[in-house]
Amino acid sequence: MAVKQAEQAKPELLIVDDDPLITDTLNFVLSRDFTVFVADSRARVKSLLTQLDHAPQLALIDLGLPPTPHRPDEGFRLISELIAHSPGIKIVVLSGQSDETNARHARTLGAIEFVAKPCEPETLKTLLNRALEVREAELRAEAEGGLLGKSMLVEKLRQQISQFANAPFPVLIEGESGSGKELVASALHRMSQRASRPFLALNCAAISPTLVEPTLFGYAKGSFTGATTSRAGYFEDAQDSTLFLDEIGELPLELQAKLLRVLENGEYQRVGETQSRVSNARVIAATNRDMRQEIRAGRFRADLYHRLSVFTIGVPPLRDLGDDKRILLDHFREFYARQARVDPFQPDAAAMGVWLDYSFPGNVRELRNIVIRLTTKFAGQAVDVDALQAELDMESLDVELPGLAGGQDFKAVLEAAKRHLQLHKNFSLDTTLSQWERGYVEAALMITQGNLTQAAKLLGIHRTTLYSRMQGYGAESEAAKAARPAAK
Repeated sequence: MAVKQAEQAKPELLIVDDDPLITDTLNFVLSRDFTVFVADSRARVKSLLTQLDHAPQLALIDLGLPPTPHRPDEGFRLISELIAHSPGIKIVVLSGQSDETNARHARTLGAIEFVAKPCEPETLKTLLNRALEVREAELRAEAEGGLLGKSMLVEKLRQQISQFANAPFPVLIEGESGSGKELVASALHRMSQRASRPFLALNCAAISPTLVEPTLFGYAKGSFTGATTSRAGYFEDAQDSTLFLDEIGELPLELQAKLLRVLENGEYQRVGETQSRVSNARVIAATNRDMRQEIRAGRFRADLYHRLSVFTIGVPPLRDLGDDKRILLDHFREFYARQARVDPFQPDAAAMGVWLDYSFPGNVRELRNIVIRLTTKFAGQAVDVDALQAELDMESLDVELPGLAGGQDFKAVLEAAKRHLQLHKNFSLDTTLSQWERGYVEAALMITQGNLTQAAKLLGIHRTTLYSRMQGYGAESEAAKAARPAAK
């Protein structure tokens, strides 16, 4: 069974770095204020988390981890996995791979702060304590608050929550990571007749597959090594209440039949018992996966999916919420300013334009972390475009200008061009148009294996026009060189 974490006042901190000198030093310094767990790789982190009853509240991680210590890929994956495992965890990145691109992408994935190596232990301690305060304030606010926004999509979300809250049937909440699925589940419970009972939640990605069954259904004394006493499971504890199963797509296939049985007639058995028990817990499940694809791949039972999705709620991504981005900005900058006892920052008009056009790939979680950093850096000050863009993960955005072939909507081109201009400071229309033209020409030559006549037809221009434009590029590309002997 899971190793119990010591019950003490000190918050838990996970340190992940493959340099033992760094981990030993940080462990020695920070263990006075935190209960410290140490790992040197993603694999070790996974192993450690399966042994703990719950994830640490804080994590301090390096980006350069084995097997690719000279690249940030493993660190980025670890950030995503920790957030998926425990959405409330606060991550501070401490890394020598500290260029702005890496820092912005780490924050987009969910890190609350990025610090370059080397860093004084006292500075780290201050950042970690601040992160802990933010976490506790967020937990209090989420327990008291509701959904923010005035868009039609958010209004539809509120209507669905109100409509489904009191029904005893399961609800499946679908949405991208960071979009607020946990808030929807909490609101369903809070608006139901079960609100006076505890709201129980289990993240299916945050527990070892071997422990899911005893955790959900309980176990009898002696049923397995370490089972020294009998213990109730979540379905028993959630009697007359709500059980939230987050990341339901991670549930092992062999347990899905047992969950289906509970959903159909309420019956389950503790591990090691033959006696059937009955639970009337209302189940709410959530996932960021495409469950239909999971069913086609044989990883999820179709009958369980249909039983879970009696009601389905889709949480929209932040990029689709329009002016709600402004409402969320105003709410969080006021909230974190009060929490830090400072005046809120003020974005200028140009910065607000960039804010509203940014797609927030990390959704509300990313927005919230950006506001926290801006509050720390610019309390009571004006924030301009440069200051804002330093916090946005521009490099990860793939800006594509759609074509107009076949009468495609010009508005889509206009919106893409607007976004492109806002994301690039040193924009040149001539350079951009030239690059797009040359890209299409070379693509056409590659497709036609250098046949000028066919390439010109593909591009909708005359063969001589194509040839003159190729000459205008100066140094010939590989495609252009290949075109010469094949020209017809």
